[in-house]
Amino acid sequence: MDNKLQVSSNPHIRDKVKTKDIMLLVIIALLPATVFGVFNFGWYSLLLIAVTICSCVLSEHIFCKIIKKPSTISDKSAIVTGLLLGLNLPPHLPLWIGIFGGVFAIVVVKMLFGGLGKNFMNPALGARCFMVISFAKYMTNFNCDAYTSPTPLALVKEGEAVNILDMIIGRTGGTIGETSVIAILLGASFLILMGVIDLKVPGSYILTFVCFLIVFGRFGIIDHFANGAQFFNLSYIASQLAGGGLMLGAFFMATDYVTRPITKNGQILFGILLGILTGLFRIYGPGAEGVSYAIIIGNLLVPLIEKITMPKAFGYGGERA
Repeated sequence: MDNKLQVSSNPHIRDKVKTKDIMLLVIIALLPATVFGVFNFGWYSLLLIAVTICSCVLSEHIFCKIIKKPSTISDKSAIVTGLLLGLNLPPHLPLWIGIFGGVFAIVVVKMLFGGLGKNFMNPALGARCFMVISFAKYMTNFNCDAYTSPTPLALVKEGEAVNILDMIIGRTGGTIGETSVIAILLGASFLILMGVIDLKVPGSYILTFVCFLIVFGRFGIIDHFANGAQFFNLSYIASQLAGGGLMLGAFFMATDYVTRPITKNGQILFGILLGILTGLFRIYGPGAEGVSYAIIIGNLLVPLIEKITMPKAFGYGGERA
């Protein structure tokens, strides 16, 4: 009789809030960035977003029909994936590439691994990174009628001066949904007030990234002592925070319930990891951006993060005498 029963509470969480309700709140929260993106880049960007949403929804519905299972599009997760994918694309990307990205996000990243709750990385970011590799010429072209110069983050990478106020408002080039910090923070504040997300992941992510810049970035501690450069340039840090997809990624993709750790300490560690990876990609990488790859690598490490941060059950796990 050496085997002993381990008695614990049932691992069931009962809540009246359903997945489709949460997804609806996320869609509402993304509307400010979406509306501003269309205002900033024109009606073609709205068409591109509509195409990515439709391709995601249809891909999930058709896949369910092929494997003879009930359609899962009613949970609205495919709409969120399509919307996030569209907001992460250049405003004049050919529509057929947007369709390809939507199919890849749903079929390859999500449904082949079992559907919602079983995907190993954020579907929208997984598709975006695959599209950058497959269609680099189109995915790195941010020129449009309103903006023909490099993106502000690319200018910062080259050491050029940028207009911080324009970056905060969103009067710059970039992907459809990443340019306006104000619009993104409005949506993020809504999600926080509704209790959908909290600040553990985005807060630790952004704070770690700032600390990385202070140490390793231009005008950082290392640069100051090595080259005698100015120390702690606030404009440089502000431009790094407002530029690229940092805010959109931190509040809307790093906080994804499925691909973030479930433990509180794990979420903080996850955010720290993302901040370090983003800093490495932006400061030492060949490109100016790095948020998408940082979040995807973080997604892949979530099982390990949960393993080392999962608290032991009370009265279990101690050494035997």
